[in-house]
Amino acid sequence: MKFCADMHIHTIASTHAYSTIGEIVAHAANMGLKAVAVTDHGPAMPDAPHIWHFGNQRVLPKEYNGVRIFSGAEANIVDTDGNIDVTVAAKLDYVIAAMHHDVFKPASPSVITPAWLAACDNPDIDCLGHTGQADYVFDYEEVVKRCRETNTLIELNNASKRVRPGSWKNCAEILKLCKKHETRIIVSSDAHIHWAVGEFSAASELIEELNFPEELIVNADWDRFKEYFGIEK
Repeated sequence: MKFCADMHIHTIASTHAYSTIGEIVAHAANMGLKAVAVTDHGPAMPDAPHIWHFGNQRVLPKEYNGVRIFSGAEANIVDTDGNIDVTVAAKLDYVIAAMHHDVFKPASPSVITPAWLAACDNPDIDCLGHTGQADYVFDYEEVVKRCRETNTLIELNNASKRVRPGSWKNCAEILKLCKKHETRIIVSSDAHIHWAVGEFSAASELIEELNFPEELIVNADWDRFKEYFGIEK
């Protein structure tokens, strides 16, 4: 399966990542990708850039070298009300909401489920990030159904198989439920260096294994991607 965009990428603004926006866009163009999103960690994370980094993304060109550039963030969910730490989220093109140990401690499903449900209802959030984490188990079906209702994407994070032990079986379970309820997903690399941009091999294998419908994958078709994000060109 060929993908048209990679919407979860970290730049050197996140201090544990290693590439510039220019390097990322150049590699994306070479890979044949049509869009990328700049999604550095929100300011509550120890490695994160200052909030100004997110507000100033207005200086980024909308397109460079044939690649559309989305301003964005991997924001942190900070409470069970679905609030996030990126206060300028409404001004960004694309916001992933995620749970990280340094901000939202692992808890029981009775805590995690309401937080995800509230995040779905937050109009500043476009996507729920790496939801398969083994220490953040929740009522997968309830959240998948809410994502369908609110048109919130669920991310299939390619890096999770390698960097989040025990999460891949949960990712498979979530994907099965997305198939059942016709909830749309987006496949992302979570790249921390430019040559990992567009690396979707693990995710592609899982999609094929589960016979997941291509029409539910927003970034598997450019026309579908443009329709979802309201891109005219």
